[in-house]
Amino acid sequence: MDERKIIIAIDGPAGSGKSTTARCVAQHFKYVYIDTGAMYRAITFAALRFNIYPDNHEKINELLETTSISLKRNETGEQRTFVNEEDVTPHIRSKEVSENVSYFSSVSRIREAMVEIQRKLGQKGGIVMDGRDIGTVVFPNADLKIFLVASLEQRAKRRIAELPAQSIVMSFDEVVENIRQRDLLDSSRDHSPLMKASDAIEIDTSYLTIEEQTEKIIVLAENIIRRKSL
Repeated sequence: MDERKIIIAIDGPAGSGKSTTARCVAQHFKYVYIDTGAMYRAITFAALRFNIYPDNHEKINELLETTSISLKRNETGEQRTFVNEEDVTPHIRSKEVSENVSYFSSVSRIREAMVEIQRKLGQKGGIVMDGRDIGTVVFPNADLKIFLVASLEQRAKRRIAELPAQSIVMSFDEVVENIRQRDLLDSSRDHSPLMKASDAIEIDTSYLTIEEQTEKIIVLAENIIRRKSL
């Protein structure tokens, strides 16, 4: 039996567990994991470095024309994010980038450029891609669409737990407000807003472990692979 490689799209708001779960699912199937959030963070980092604002469309276009963004794995298998061959992985989770990424992500020209790259990366299948518009815009015909949700409190707790490793100091209230603002911006932007695809399967991860939510998606994916391989 020829096992067909499928496209798995995992969408959801910040802190819902998309990235970690997507990595685990990709590892299980030996698929390529594509972190679209890292791509948007990378272009945000590049724009901030050159003091470019989201409403400066001329400078945004110049930046996109002269900037390449790529995702590569190092010798240990860890995914790293590069801007013009510079490893910017340590910088894209900074407080400044986190506070600004939704503004830059709402710029239509930036989204168009990122979507083009993402589609090229996934055109052969065998990928797990997470983001906010994968199932609705990037791959509307994805074989499996997942939409993860979680309470604001739980998402803030997860974010707080990540901060020490990134040398970031923020209060719980600051994190809650940061996530609240990102939710508002992501869901209300004109271009590719965060929304659940009509055929996406919703999973509430508020009280699930990474292992539990990963297993739920693996079971769903295996059923699809089995059907498509007959």
